[in-house]
Amino acid sequence: MKKKVFILLTVLVLALIGCSSEGSSGDGEPEKLDKIVLADAGWDSIRFHNSIAQRILEEGYGYETEVTVGSTPATLEGLRQGDINVYLEVWTDNVKELYEEMTEAGEIVTMSTNFDDNSQGLYVPTYVIEGDEERGIEPLAPDLKTVEDLKKYPEVFPDPEDSSKGRIVGAPTGWAVNETMTAKFETYGLGETFSYISPGSDSSAVATLVDAYESGEGWVGYYWSPTWVTAKYDLTLLEEPEYNEEQWNKDFGTAFPPNDVVVAVHKDMPEQAPEVVEFLKNYETSNDLTEEALNYMNENEASAEEAADWWMKQHEDIWTTWVPEDIAEKVKSSLE
Repeated sequence: MKKKVFILLTVLVLALIGCSSEGSSGDGEPEKLDKIVLADAGWDSIRFHNSIAQRILEEGYGYETEVTVGSTPATLEGLRQGDINVYLEVWTDNVKELYEEMTEAGEIVTMSTNFDDNSQGLYVPTYVIEGDEERGIEPLAPDLKTVEDLKKYPEVFPDPEDSSKGRIVGAPTGWAVNETMTAKFETYGLGETFSYISPGSDSSAVATLVDAYESGEGWVGYYWSPTWVTAKYDLTLLEEPEYNEEQWNKDFGTAFPPNDVVVAVHKDMPEQAPEVVEFLKNYETSNDLTEEALNYMNENEASAEEAADWWMKQHEDIWTTWVPEDIAEKVKSSLE
């Protein structure tokens, strides 16, 4: 597939780009598109979904595609302005105010929910609770079900720098969710028995998990799905009180709010490429289906494009329902 990648540096650059996809014909109608631009906000799952869409758009519908890379705010601004046409993974609750503002103003249009069964919070390896007979691991914390229960088991998750406390591995420094996790740590009163550390990067956090997991030791920390980590390792998400907006706004003392991950397009897309809009209205996967591809990427050191091709061969029964039969046949031929 032809794929040109542009680096999106700032919202200002977007505003100055002269080749905006948003244009109009002489009669004031939006121009039909020859090229469709997709957003890459920097994580593997959106790259995987972009690659599926590119395969279908290029081989099935005959469009040229490009990918614009940038931060979430910058790429959403690109979608608002029409420099980006399609956004395969808008994590709506993470950008709630901006998403609602753009939707209510009619600047973007939601096509479908890509997946809504994702999760985030504090995880432990499942063997911590249930043990692992094959590995000879006895349950380390058999009654551990909730975040509150952690207070009973600090010794299972020892802090190497403070033997009197357990250690919780938080979200990476600089991530917005780290502020939420820090607040949760205080709200649940974990500071008396646990230390909270913010690793410098996602890879640093994963390294602590992998080390503990391979040794069969206790580990508790922040993570989310879908990722290759939650696909590869048997982890259990600790329970929190059911999400309540009032309580959440007060002290984050509930489970994370539901986070619909949607497919959205610029407002002119229904007129510029109506057949593509019909395809995107049908685009739907799940946490598990996405993690299959992410796990394949990790285990095979594969690119997002390679993972998409593999996934489409494995799940022909799913993606072929998104498009007309003649389009599906063209795409299938390109995968052979």
